[in-house]
Amino acid sequence: MSPGPGKPRRRRVVVTAGPTREHVDPVRYLSNESSGKMGFEIARAAAERGDRVTLIAGPVTLETPAGVKRVDIVSARDMLAATREAFRDADALFMAAAVGDWRPRKRLSGKWRKKDEKTEVASLELVKNPDILATVARRKGARLVVGFALETGNGVRRARRKLERKGVDYVVLNDETALSAARTTVTILAADGSSQRLENRTKRAVARVLVRLEKP
Repeated sequence: MSPGPGKPRRRRVVVTAGPTREHVDPVRYLSNESSGKMGFEIARAAAERGDRVTLIAGPVTLETPAGVKRVDIVSARDMLAATREAFRDADALFMAAAVGDWRPRKRLSGKWRKKDEKTEVASLELVKNPDILATVARRKGARLVVGFALETGNGVRRARRKLERKGVDYVVLNDETALSAARTTVTILAADGSSQRLENRTKRAVARVLVRLEKP
């Protein structure tokens, strides 16, 4: 059944949010400052629009929006597996999570006791995490995929390169001032070369714009 006049089609939407954690040992990990607020607001806005939403969340303490199915994960590899599974039958993906680029080559089973060696310098060997956005976007077909980029300085060129390299429909560019903040300024870059800038908006207001995006 098609939606009534003026009523948007109900989609199956996947949203990722928050940081990932890459454990060094049972008590230490590598992570970042992402609060998850943007992703949670996107999930909320999509649910309010009438979409069926799966929210894949890193370690955050935010309340799950009403009507949203939440899947909690910890590491980047956990998020990749959950995103692949959820996107299999989805119509759109909003990849708002701040996924760790690197992880320790080896996770220690016990506490890392390098300080006991009385050395002033220690090193930690890292390996690359999978690129979730690029991996999933390869099989998106006609489905909508929206990525995010956090850049310092003038990051438009880098964000545009990311959009082209990863084969997504949009990249939402913001900077470090968005971390844990209630308001944000973003530039939405589209695959057709167009762009839209939203200045000093609440993350909820930005989310409502994002869930209305169509294929460029």
